[in-house]
This record gives sequence, C-alpha cells and structure tokens, in this order.
Amino acid sequence: MKIENITLIMIKALSLIKIHGRKLWQKKQKAFTLIEMLIVLAIISILILLFVPNLIKEKAQVQKTGEAAVVKVVESQAQLYELDHDNDKPNLSELLSAGMITQKQVTAYDDYYDQNKNEQRNFDD
Repeated sequence: MKIENITLIMIKALSLIKIHGRKLWQKKQKAFTLIEMLIVLAIISILILLFVPNLIKEKAQVQKTGEAAVVKVVESQAQLYELDHDNDKPNLSELLSAGMITQKQVTAYDDYYDQNKNEQRNFDD
C-alpha cells in the first residue's frame, strides 16, 4: 500500500472515532443525575426558608403603613367636611353617608386604632 492510502484510511478511522466519541459524550450529558437534582432542590429549599419569613414581616409592615395612610385620608376628608358644613365635626358614619370615604376606609381606620390603643382617636363611629 502506498502512504497516501494509509493516510486516507487513518483519517477516515479518526473521523469515525471522533463522531462515535461525540455521540457517546452527548448521550451522557442529556440528563441531570439524581445527585444534581437533589443539590438543586436543597439550594432552592434553603433560599425559600431564608426569604419567606422576611416576606411575612414585610407584609405586616406594609399593612401598618397602609392603615396609617388611610387614617390620614379619613382625617383630611373630615377637615373638608368641616369646611363645607360650618365647622361641624363629623363622625365616621356621617363621612360615609356623605360619600367622602368608603366602608373599607372606615374598617381600616377602626383597625388602626384597635392596634394602636395609645394613640388618640379623632372621630367616633
């Protein structure tokens, strides 16, 4: 045989080995192993355990801030009512019937002062 023929045969053999080797490597990398999946699940679980309690605390803080904002809105609506009605101090039911506040705002106002008993309430029901 000539050297050219041997070289061609070797090149063909190497290319077949490369193709076959790639296929084997690709088959091994198609799926995650059980250990890899367990590690990912453990990391996700730890992250959830770290963040969920903080989210619950934040929700309570946002609720408090929202109720404080509602108190300010109700008090400003009461001042507008006083201006329209010759300095007559309203109660919550008068503000509600006049359409200046909603029932949800009345409930939030009551909840705020139920939770903050040390603060003085400006209006009665």
